[in-house]
Amino acid sequence: MKIVLLSDPSKNELLVNFCIAYKQILARHDLVAPHNIARLIKEATSLQPEMFSSDLDSIYSRLSALALYNEIDAVICIRDPGNPAPESQQRLFQSCDVNSIPFATNTATAEILVLAINRGDLDWRDLVRAQ
Repeated sequence: MKIVLLSDPSKNELLVNFCIAYKQILARHDLVAPHNIARLIKEATSLQPEMFSSDLDSIYSRLSALALYNEIDAVICIRDPGNPAPESQQRLFQSCDVNSIPFATNTATAEILVLAINRGDLDWRDLVRAQ
C-alpha cells in the first residue's frame, strides 16, 4: 500500500509520535511525505518515506492528481482543527472521495485506518491499482 503522511505544522510532532507507535505496520508499506515531515519521521524512526520537496499547495495538488489516478491507497493528514483547511487540501480529500481512498484527519481515525490496513481490510486497493 502507498500511504501518504501529512500534517499541519502544529501537528508534526503528533504525526511523528504516531509513526513511532505504528512503525512496525508502516514499515511494510510505501510511505510518502513532504520533505520536512519525511525528515522528522526518518530522524525519529527507521522509516524511509518518499519525499516531496516543494511548497504545501503544490504537494496537495500533486497528491490530488495521484489520488485521481488511484496511485495512492490511504492518506493520513493530521490537521489542526483551529486552522481552516486550505483549498488545495480540500481538493486532495475530494480526490480521495472520488476514488474511495480512505483518509484520516486525526489520530483516532488514523489508528483505525492503519489497523485496518494491517488486517488486510484494504487489500482490494491492490485490485483497483492493477486496472
